[in-house]
Amino acid sequence: MHSPQAPQIDSLPNSLPDFLPNFLPNSPTDPATDLPTTVQTDLSCSPWFDYPVQVHPHHTDYAGIVWHGSYIRWMEEVRVIALAKAGVAFSELVNLGCDLPVVDLQIRYRQAMRMGSAGILKARMQPHRGVRLVWDYELWSADGAVLHLTARVTLVAIDRASGKIMRRLPRILAGAIATLGAEVSPNSPAEGSFRPQE
Repeated sequence: MHSPQAPQIDSLPNSLPDFLPNFLPNSPTDPATDLPTTVQTDLSCSPWFDYPVQVHPHHTDYAGIVWHGSYIRWMEEVRVIALAKAGVAFSELVNLGCDLPVVDLQIRYRQAMRMGSAGILKARMQPHRGVRLVWDYELWSADGAVLHLTARVTLVAIDRASGKIMRRLPRILAGAIATLGAEVSPNSPAEGSFRPQE
């Protein structure tokens, strides 16, 4: 059985193709996961950033099914690459004394991926306030026919020296967020709220 080859990252568009839906940021949510349950098109958040993934043996368990932690690793990789393409390397943030730890992680595993398969991990940042950065994810099969995973990850900017939450984002990070199209929005959730709008 031949697996589709994942496209090269530079050849992927930054906007969502017509055949792949987006989540509405104010969709009804699944009470168990707090993730959107309605799949529709909406580009009021930043555009989707596409990241090809290929499942290798080290991503899987003994049965050839992708291990749950592999998805989390891919989500971190796409965040780092998206920020780098927007103009800020993670090493620059570290040098500035800024860290971005995960403070909330919500995943809905919808359809397992198997060894040898390929997919496109889509990531975008929600409009934000303050120093919380909320990323949404969708992992699709390479042909766009199967939705494998949806997730939301919230990070917060921390001063590495003091271990305390920063009062504002470093200028280079704020600039990268603006480049990604996820500027502060008057309709974004209030500071401290992780729930999407109802």
